[in-house]
Amino acid sequence: MKHGGEETLDLLEDLLCEVRKHTALHERKRGAFYRKSVGILHFHEDPAGLFADLKVDGEWRRFSIDSQDERRALLKKLAAVASVG
Repeated sequence: MKHGGEETLDLLEDLLCEVRKHTALHERKRGAFYRKSVGILHFHEDPAGLFADLKVDGEWRRFSIDSQDERRALLKKLAAVASVG
């Protein structure tokens, strides 16, 4: 599974805009978000679909983000994670 390329990130731009609203995060490279110096969120493309890897309690968790409902679930979990620490 490879990291999301520019075309994939273009498809996710609405989601990226929502992620960018979290002021505790900074985007070092398009689609790669950090809190302080620690990676917290990035995206993958795969024949099986689009995925986000979010660090939750120090462990990477993979979220499918093909549907709007899945994207909302990711944003909800991100809000909880980004507010901690």
